[in-house]
Amino acid sequence: MAVIEAGPLGGTCLNRGCIPSKMLIHSADVIETIKNAHLFGIKVKGYDIDFPSIIRRVTESVDEDSRSIEEGLKSVDNPKLFKEECRFVGHKTIRAGKETLTAGYILVASGGRPRIPKIDGLDDSGFITSDQALRLKTQPKMLTILGGGYVAVELAHFYGSLGTKINIVQRHGLLVPNEDEDVARAFTEIFRQKYNVLTGFEPTKVSKRGGSQYEVTVKSVKSRDEKVLKSDQLLVAAGRQPNSDGLDLDKTGVRTDEKGFIVTDPYLETNVKGIFALGDVVGHYLFRHSANLEAEYDFFNMLDPENKTPVDYSAMPHAIFSSPQIAGVGKTEQQLKGGKVDYVVRKYNYIDTAMGHAIEERTGFVKFLLERDSRRILGCHIMGVDASTLIHEVIVAMKAGDGSISNILRAVHIHPALSEVVQRAASAYQT
Repeated sequence: MAVIEAGPLGGTCLNRGCIPSKMLIHSADVIETIKNAHLFGIKVKGYDIDFPSIIRRVTESVDEDSRSIEEGLKSVDNPKLFKEECRFVGHKTIRAGKETLTAGYILVASGGRPRIPKIDGLDDSGFITSDQALRLKTQPKMLTILGGGYVAVELAHFYGSLGTKINIVQRHGLLVPNEDEDVARAFTEIFRQKYNVLTGFEPTKVSKRGGSQYEVTVKSVKSRDEKVLKSDQLLVAAGRQPNSDGLDLDKTGVRTDEKGFIVTDPYLETNVKGIFALGDVVGHYLFRHSANLEAEYDFFNMLDPENKTPVDYSAMPHAIFSSPQIAGVGKTEQQLKGGKVDYVVRKYNYIDTAMGHAIEERTGFVKFLLERDSRRILGCHIMGVDASTLIHEVIVAMKAGDGSISNILRAVHIHPALSEVVQRAASAYQT
């Protein structure tokens, strides 16, 4: 068996994604707690931000974990680690450095990378992506972010909480537009109160003055309105694309779609028998937890090809670790509108629970989408404190038994725990 990876071991999640970003974001959360301490009768006279120390804590931890994985692989003969770039050179034949490898079964897990849009002047401007934003040595005074998805808002939360002035340029009319419409609308308004958010605008030109100041020209998608945004750093967070274009997949006959994602069947096998794929390069869900799920199915389907099992993606959750947090599972209301399912909406606000009042959570809410007759949970969307944790009760309820709201209603909830907001939203079905 062979593992081929030219970059640091651990992939995007460990080195350039989930782990470093959430470690950094925790520092931002701590600062927000300090800033809001006055709400609870606590007066904080001041604090200092040691930005290099924040970054160093994260990078040293991440790099050590990556080195540990690499050393573990190097200490064994099977699998053998090839620290090389690789590409297909023939049918199920790979060139890794100077070595040529063939195998009956091949798993492609090459991940993805930030997508760079075509904007006049951008390529030569020295912009950064999320890869560099997690390791900057100097905190920007002003940061312009191109994009309004989960990467953009998480990094806006991190840098903004530390005191960086933030511009966000988003072509869509809302931030995080893939979220449920009620969540996206409420979230956008909250971010407008914190940062300079320009929705319905797109960048048309990037220039750099005096070698240090960025000027980004943005234009309204609906009018002739044009603005110039100035900042000392420019972050491009305009989505991600799969790392399939450097593999020469055509040499082995593996098909990709128009966006470059590898096409697989329900068993995660490509059109070439024995070649499987998973993760961002497949693009079903761009989450680490979905890749972990896919890895289990890939393993068993390669191990027992006569009894392959299709991947069960039901109740696939996600979360955005911004402030406020967002979490969701199942369908959004915009996906259900105009469909054949007769559904009802039930919402409950954090502030109307004992713990929500105790922590002064005045903007958070839980929203259920339920099939009217069966009471089956079609979707749930949460915005507010600990949303990424609260959603797990709903995930379990959707996977258990008939997947109905009764799975939540039958459970006794601790009073006055924050999870009561989920129970109250579920109970609203009966009103």
